[in-house]
Amino acid sequence: MKALILIGGYGTRLRPLTLTVPKPLVDFGDKPILAHQIHALAEAGVKEIILAVNNQPPELMASLKGFEDIYNVKIIISIENEPLGTAGPLRLAKEMILKDNESGMFFVFNSDVICDYPLDKFIEFHKQHGKEGTILTTVVEDPSKYGVIVHQEDGKIDRFVEKPLVFVGNKINAGLYLLNVSVIDRIELRPTSIEREVFPQMASEGELYQMTLNGYWMDIGQPKDYLIGQKLFLQSQRDRETGVLAKGSLIVGDVMIHPSAQVDPTAQLGPNVVIGADCVIGAGTRIYDSTILARTVVHGYSLIQGSIIGWQNTIGKWSRIQGLTVTAEDVQLKDETFLNGTMILPHKAIAASYPNAGTIVM
Repeated sequence: MKALILIGGYGTRLRPLTLTVPKPLVDFGDKPILAHQIHALAEAGVKEIILAVNNQPPELMASLKGFEDIYNVKIIISIENEPLGTAGPLRLAKEMILKDNESGMFFVFNSDVICDYPLDKFIEFHKQHGKEGTILTTVVEDPSKYGVIVHQEDGKIDRFVEKPLVFVGNKINAGLYLLNVSVIDRIELRPTSIEREVFPQMASEGELYQMTLNGYWMDIGQPKDYLIGQKLFLQSQRDRETGVLAKGSLIVGDVMIHPSAQVDPTAQLGPNVVIGADCVIGAGTRIYDSTILARTVVHGYSLIQGSIIGWQNTIGKWSRIQGLTVTAEDVQLKDETFLNGTMILPHKAIAASYPNAGTIVM
Protein backbone atom coordinates (compact mmCIF):
# COMPACT_ATOMS: atom_id res chain seq x y z
CA MET A 1 0.00 0.00 0.00
CA LYS A 2 0.89 3.65 -0.32
CA ALA A 3 0.16 6.82 1.61
CA LEU A 4 0.26 10.55 0.97
CA ILE A 5 0.91 13.01 3.80
CA LEU A 6 -0.14 16.62 3.24
CA ILE A 7 2.66 18.87 4.49
CA GLY A 8 1.76 22.13 2.76
CA GLY A 9 2.37 25.41 4.52
CA TYR A 10 5.09 26.82 6.72
CA GLY A 11 3.83 25.88 10.17
CA THR A 12 2.92 29.46 11.03
CA ARG A 13 0.45 28.43 13.74
CA LEU A 14 3.21 26.65 15.65
CA ARG A 15 5.62 29.57 15.65
CA PRO A 16 8.09 30.41 17.10
CA LEU A 17 9.13 26.72 17.16
CA THR A 18 8.86 26.43 13.37
CA LEU A 19 11.08 29.43 12.69
CA THR A 20 14.12 27.12 12.82
CA VAL A 21 12.65 23.60 12.65
CA PRO A 22 10.18 22.45 9.94
CA LYS A 23 6.82 21.61 11.51
CA PRO A 24 6.97 17.88 10.61
CA LEU A 25 10.24 17.61 12.57
CA VAL A 26 8.98 19.34 15.73
CA ASP A 27 9.27 16.81 18.53
CA PHE A 28 6.08 15.43 20.06
CA GLY A 29 6.40 12.92 22.85
CA ASP A 30 9.16 10.49 21.95
CA LYS A 31 9.67 11.39 18.29
CA PRO A 32 9.03 14.07 15.63
CA ILE A 33 5.41 14.60 14.55
CA LEU A 34 6.10 13.13 11.10
CA ALA A 35 7.76 10.04 12.60
CA HIS A 36 4.58 9.17 14.52
CA GLN A 37 2.66 9.03 11.25
CA ILE A 38 5.35 7.15 9.33
CA HIS A 39 5.62 4.62 12.15
CA ALA A 40 1.86 3.99 12.13
CA LEU A 41 1.74 3.64 8.35
CA ALA A 42 4.70 1.25 8.27
CA GLU A 43 3.06 -0.96 10.90
CA ALA A 44 -0.08 -1.09 8.73
CA GLY A 45 1.93 -2.42 5.78
CA VAL A 46 2.52 0.80 3.84
CA LYS A 47 5.75 0.51 1.85
CA GLU A 48 5.86 3.89 0.11
CA ILE A 49 4.97 7.29 1.55
CA ILE A 50 4.58 10.43 -0.57
CA LEU A 51 5.14 13.76 1.14
CA ALA A 52 3.13 16.50 -0.59
CA VAL A 53 5.08 19.70 0.04
CA ASN A 54 5.30 23.20 -1.38
CA ASN A 55 8.85 23.80 -0.18
CA GLN A 56 11.85 21.63 0.67
CA PRO A 57 13.47 22.67 3.96
CA PRO A 58 17.00 21.21 4.02
CA GLU A 59 16.45 19.82 7.51
CA LEU A 60 13.39 17.87 6.36
CA MET A 61 15.12 16.50 3.28
CA ALA A 62 18.13 15.42 5.34
CA SER A 63 15.93 13.53 7.83
CA LEU A 64 14.12 11.35 5.29
CA LYS A 65 16.89 8.78 4.81
CA GLY A 66 16.93 8.18 8.55
CA PHE A 67 13.16 7.67 8.60
CA GLU A 68 13.42 5.24 5.67
CA ASP A 69 16.04 3.17 7.49
CA ILE A 70 14.20 3.16 10.85
CA TYR A 71 10.76 2.27 9.50
CA ASN A 72 11.73 0.30 6.37
CA VAL A 73 9.70 2.44 3.98
CA LYS A 74 10.42 4.42 0.83
CA ILE A 75 9.72 8.17 1.07
CA ILE A 76 9.33 10.32 -2.03
CA ILE A 77 8.53 13.99 -2.50
CA SER A 78 5.75 15.60 -4.54
CA ILE A 79 6.35 19.34 -4.90
CA GLU A 80 3.61 21.90 -5.50
CA ASN A 81 4.61 24.96 -7.53
CA GLU A 82 1.52 26.69 -6.16
CA PRO A 83 -0.74 25.91 -3.17
CA LEU A 84 -3.19 23.23 -4.30
CA GLY A 85 -5.40 22.91 -1.22
CA THR A 86 -6.19 19.51 0.28
CA ALA A 87 -7.24 17.71 -2.93
CA GLY A 88 -5.00 19.17 -5.65
CA PRO A 89 -1.89 17.44 -4.23
CA LEU A 90 -3.55 14.05 -4.77
CA ARG A 91 -4.02 14.78 -8.46
CA LEU A 92 -0.48 16.14 -8.75
CA ALA A 93 0.91 12.93 -7.26
CA LYS A 94 -1.33 10.67 -9.38
CA GLU A 95 1.47 8.81 -11.16
CA MET A 96 3.33 8.27 -7.88
CA ILE A 97 0.22 6.87 -6.22
CA LEU A 98 -0.71 4.58 -9.12
CA LYS A 99 2.76 3.16 -9.83
CA ASP A 100 3.05 -0.43 -8.55
CA ASN A 101 0.01 0.06 -6.29
CA GLU A 102 -1.51 -3.41 -6.40
CA SER A 103 -3.87 -2.68 -3.50
CA GLY A 104 -5.75 -0.02 -5.46
CA MET A 105 -5.97 2.05 -2.26
CA PHE A 106 -3.97 4.72 -0.48
CA PHE A 107 -4.03 6.60 2.80
CA VAL A 108 -4.18 10.39 3.02
CA PHE A 109 -2.97 12.02 6.25
CA ASN A 110 -3.05 15.64 7.34
CA SER A 111 0.32 16.26 8.93
CA ASP A 112 -0.98 17.97 12.12
CA VAL A 113 -3.08 15.01 13.27
CA ILE A 114 -1.98 12.82 16.16
CA CYS A 115 -4.02 9.85 17.41
CA ASP A 116 -3.85 6.11 18.12
CA TYR A 117 -3.98 5.33 14.36
CA PRO A 118 -6.23 2.22 14.15
CA LEU A 119 -5.11 1.60 10.59
CA ASP A 120 -5.61 -2.16 10.46
CA LYS A 121 -9.27 -1.71 11.46
CA PHE A 122 -9.49 1.20 9.01
CA ILE A 123 -8.39 -1.04 6.14
CA GLU A 124 -10.74 -3.84 7.18
CA PHE A 125 -13.74 -1.51 7.36
CA HIS A 126 -12.93 0.11 4.02
CA LYS A 127 -12.71 -3.25 2.27
CA GLN A 128 -15.92 -4.41 3.94
CA HIS A 129 -18.15 -1.62 2.62
CA GLY A 130 -16.50 -1.72 -0.82
CA LYS A 131 -17.02 1.92 -1.78
CA GLU A 132 -14.54 4.56 -2.92
CA GLY A 133 -13.65 6.28 0.31
CA THR A 134 -13.58 6.16 4.11
CA ILE A 135 -13.08 9.10 6.47
CA LEU A 136 -11.86 8.58 10.01
CA THR A 137 -14.05 10.63 12.36
CA THR A 138 -13.79 11.70 15.98
CA VAL A 139 -16.47 12.65 18.50
CA VAL A 140 -16.50 16.23 19.87
CA GLU A 141 -18.42 17.75 22.77
CA ASP A 142 -19.47 20.93 20.95
CA PRO A 143 -20.20 20.13 17.28
CA SER A 144 -21.41 23.70 16.60
CA LYS A 145 -17.76 24.75 16.13
CA TYR A 146 -17.07 22.25 13.35
CA GLY A 147 -18.26 20.71 10.13
CA VAL A 148 -20.34 17.73 11.24
CA ILE A 149 -20.65 14.44 9.37
CA VAL A 150 -24.17 13.01 9.25
CA HIS A 151 -24.21 9.28 8.53
CA GLN A 152 -26.30 6.14 8.63
CA GLU A 153 -25.92 3.35 11.18
CA ASP A 154 -23.60 1.37 8.89
CA GLY A 155 -21.30 4.38 8.46
CA LYS A 156 -22.54 5.54 5.05
CA ILE A 157 -22.25 9.34 4.92
CA ASP A 158 -25.39 11.24 4.00
CA ARG A 159 -24.14 14.83 4.14
CA PHE A 160 -21.89 17.41 5.77
CA VAL A 161 -23.27 20.26 7.90
CA GLU A 162 -21.00 23.22 8.62
CA LYS A 163 -21.23 24.57 12.21
CA PRO A 164 -24.81 23.39 12.81
CA LEU A 165 -27.08 25.59 14.95
CA VAL A 166 -29.19 22.56 15.90
CA PHE A 167 -27.83 19.16 16.82
CA VAL A 168 -27.43 16.85 13.82
CA GLY A 169 -24.52 14.76 15.11
CA ASN A 170 -21.24 15.01 17.00
CA LYS A 171 -18.71 13.47 14.63
CA ILE A 172 -16.18 15.50 12.69
CA ASN A 173 -13.53 14.79 10.06
CA ALA A 174 -10.35 13.61 11.82
CA GLY A 175 -8.12 14.36 8.81
CA LEU A 176 -7.26 10.74 7.94
CA TYR A 177 -8.67 9.04 4.83
CA LEU A 178 -8.47 5.72 3.02
CA LEU A 179 -9.36 6.10 -0.66
CA ASN A 180 -9.52 3.98 -3.76
CA VAL A 181 -7.23 5.26 -6.50
CA SER A 182 -10.32 6.01 -8.62
CA VAL A 183 -10.94 9.05 -6.40
CA ILE A 184 -7.95 10.79 -8.00
CA ASP A 185 -9.85 11.17 -11.28
CA ARG A 186 -12.54 13.15 -9.45
CA ILE A 187 -9.98 15.90 -8.79
CA GLU A 188 -8.81 18.59 -11.19
CA LEU A 189 -5.20 19.78 -11.10
CA ARG A 190 -5.97 23.12 -9.46
CA PRO A 191 -6.40 24.44 -5.91
CA THR A 192 -9.16 22.19 -4.60
CA SER A 193 -10.64 21.32 -1.21
CA ILE A 194 -11.24 17.62 -0.70
CA GLU A 195 -13.56 18.41 2.22
CA ARG A 196 -15.76 20.95 0.41
CA GLU A 197 -15.65 19.84 -3.21
CA VAL A 198 -14.77 16.15 -3.48
CA PHE A 199 -16.29 14.49 -0.41
CA PRO A 200 -19.79 16.02 -0.72
CA GLN A 201 -20.04 14.75 -4.29
CA MET A 202 -18.87 11.29 -3.26
CA ALA A 203 -21.40 11.24 -0.41
CA SER A 204 -24.23 12.21 -2.76
CA GLU A 205 -23.35 9.17 -4.88
CA GLY A 206 -23.21 6.82 -1.87
CA GLU A 207 -19.46 6.31 -2.27
CA LEU A 208 -18.24 7.64 1.09
CA TYR A 209 -18.28 6.07 4.55
CA GLN A 210 -17.02 7.05 7.98
CA MET A 211 -15.35 5.03 10.73
CA THR A 212 -15.35 6.45 14.25
CA LEU A 213 -12.03 6.62 16.04
CA ASN A 214 -11.95 4.99 19.46
CA GLY A 215 -9.22 6.68 21.44
CA TYR A 216 -7.60 10.07 21.55
CA TRP A 217 -7.27 12.51 18.66
CA MET A 218 -5.87 16.02 18.33
CA ASP A 219 -4.83 18.52 15.71
CA ILE A 220 -1.57 19.72 17.29
CA GLY A 221 -0.84 22.51 14.81
CA GLN A 222 -0.79 25.30 17.41
CA PRO A 223 0.78 25.52 20.90
CA LYS A 224 -2.40 25.23 22.98
CA ASP A 225 -3.55 22.17 21.08
CA TYR A 226 -0.03 20.73 21.08
CA LEU A 227 -0.10 20.61 24.88
CA ILE A 228 -3.63 19.17 24.94
CA GLY A 229 -2.48 16.53 22.47
CA GLN A 230 0.55 15.78 24.60
CA LYS A 231 -1.68 15.13 27.61
CA LEU A 232 -3.82 12.74 25.57
CA PHE A 233 -0.75 11.03 24.11
CA LEU A 234 0.76 10.43 27.55
CA GLN A 235 -2.56 9.12 28.85
CA SER A 236 -2.68 6.73 25.91
CA GLN A 237 0.80 5.46 26.78
CA ARG A 238 -0.42 4.77 30.32
CA ASP A 239 -3.65 3.09 29.20
CA ARG A 240 -1.80 0.83 26.79
CA GLU A 241 0.87 0.05 29.39
CA THR A 242 3.72 0.72 26.98
CA GLY A 243 6.23 1.03 29.81
CA VAL A 244 7.73 4.30 28.55
CA LEU A 245 6.45 6.55 31.35
CA ALA A 246 8.72 7.58 34.20
CA LYS A 247 8.33 6.43 37.76
CA GLY A 248 9.60 7.91 41.00
CA SER A 249 8.63 9.46 44.30
CA LEU A 250 8.55 12.96 42.78
CA ILE A 251 6.89 11.94 39.50
CA VAL A 252 3.24 13.02 39.46
CA GLY A 253 0.90 11.56 36.84
CA ASP A 254 2.08 10.92 33.29
CA VAL A 255 5.68 11.93 32.55
CA MET A 256 8.02 10.89 29.73
CA ILE A 257 11.76 11.41 30.17
CA HIS A 258 14.24 10.67 27.40
CA PRO A 259 16.87 8.14 28.51
CA SER A 260 19.67 10.62 27.81
CA ALA A 261 18.16 13.38 29.99
CA GLN A 262 19.55 14.12 33.46
CA VAL A 263 16.93 14.93 36.10
CA ASP A 264 17.97 15.87 39.63
CA PRO A 265 16.29 13.54 42.14
CA THR A 266 14.79 16.54 43.96
CA ALA A 267 13.01 17.86 40.85
CA GLN A 268 9.24 17.31 40.77
CA LEU A 269 7.80 16.55 37.34
CA GLY A 270 4.21 16.12 36.25
CA PRO A 271 1.52 15.69 35.49
CA ASN A 272 1.71 15.82 31.68
CA VAL A 273 5.39 16.49 31.10
CA VAL A 274 7.84 15.46 28.37
CA ILE A 275 11.59 15.94 28.90
CA GLY A 276 13.56 15.69 25.65
CA ALA A 277 16.93 14.22 24.75
CA ASP A 278 20.04 15.48 26.55
CA CYS A 279 18.10 17.88 28.77
CA VAL A 280 19.35 18.74 32.25
CA ILE A 281 16.77 19.46 34.95
CA GLY A 282 18.20 21.05 38.09
CA ALA A 283 17.54 20.58 41.79
CA GLY A 284 14.20 21.65 43.23
CA THR A 285 12.68 22.37 39.81
CA ARG A 286 8.91 22.03 39.38
CA ILE A 287 7.52 21.32 35.90
CA TYR A 288 3.97 20.40 34.92
CA ASP A 289 1.75 20.48 31.80
CA SER A 290 4.81 21.33 29.71
CA THR A 291 7.32 20.14 27.14
CA ILE A 292 11.06 20.69 27.48
CA LEU A 293 12.64 20.08 24.10
CA ALA A 294 16.05 18.53 23.49
CA ARG A 295 19.35 19.88 24.85
CA THR A 296 17.75 22.40 27.20
CA VAL A 297 19.12 23.12 30.67
CA VAL A 298 16.71 24.17 33.42
CA HIS A 299 18.66 25.41 36.40
CA GLY A 300 17.55 24.80 39.96
CA TYR A 301 14.38 25.92 41.73
CA SER A 302 12.58 27.09 38.60
CA LEU A 303 8.86 26.62 37.92
CA ILE A 304 7.53 25.83 34.44
CA GLN A 305 3.76 25.46 33.92
CA GLY A 306 1.68 25.04 30.75
CA SER A 307 4.50 26.00 28.38
CA ILE A 308 6.76 24.74 25.60
CA ILE A 309 10.49 25.32 26.06
CA GLY A 310 12.42 25.07 22.80
CA TRP A 311 15.60 23.29 21.84
CA GLN A 312 18.91 24.21 23.45
CA ASN A 313 17.50 26.76 25.87
CA THR A 314 19.06 27.75 29.17
CA ILE A 315 16.59 28.62 31.93
CA GLY A 316 18.21 30.51 34.79
CA LYS A 317 17.65 29.38 38.37
CA TRP A 318 14.63 30.63 40.33
CA SER A 319 12.81 31.44 37.08
CA ARG A 320 9.04 31.20 36.63
CA ILE A 321 7.50 30.40 33.26
CA GLN A 322 3.74 30.00 32.81
CA GLY A 323 0.61 30.79 30.79
CA LEU A 324 1.44 29.06 27.48
CA THR A 325 4.85 30.62 27.06
CA VAL A 326 6.66 29.27 23.98
CA THR A 327 10.38 29.78 23.52
CA ALA A 328 12.08 29.01 20.22
CA GLU A 329 15.47 27.42 19.66
CA ASP A 330 18.54 28.77 21.49
CA VAL A 331 16.91 31.10 24.02
CA GLN A 332 18.85 32.04 27.15
CA LEU A 333 17.08 33.33 30.27
CA LYS A 334 18.93 34.95 33.15
CA ASP A 335 18.25 33.94 36.75
CA GLU A 336 14.93 34.92 38.33
CA THR A 337 13.16 35.60 35.02
CA PHE A 338 9.35 35.67 34.94
CA LEU A 339 7.56 34.87 31.67
CA ASN A 340 3.76 34.79 31.38
CA GLY A 341 2.19 33.90 28.03
CA THR A 342 5.32 35.07 26.21
CA MET A 343 6.51 34.12 22.74
CA ILE A 344 10.27 34.36 22.28
CA LEU A 345 11.92 34.12 18.86
CA PRO A 346 15.12 32.13 18.27
CA HIS A 347 18.61 33.05 19.45
CA LYS A 348 17.58 35.54 22.12
CA ALA A 349 19.27 36.37 25.42
CA ILE A 350 16.52 37.47 27.81
CA ALA A 351 17.57 39.77 30.62
CA ALA A 352 14.12 41.06 31.64
CA SER A 353 10.82 39.61 32.79
CA TYR A 354 7.61 39.76 30.74
CA PRO A 355 4.65 39.43 33.12
CA ASN A 356 1.97 40.62 30.66
CA ALA A 357 0.50 37.81 28.56
CA GLY A 358 0.68 38.20 24.80
CA THR A 359 4.18 39.66 24.59
CA ILE A 360 6.30 38.63 21.59
CA VAL A 361 10.04 39.08 22.06
CA MET A 362 11.64 39.63 18.66
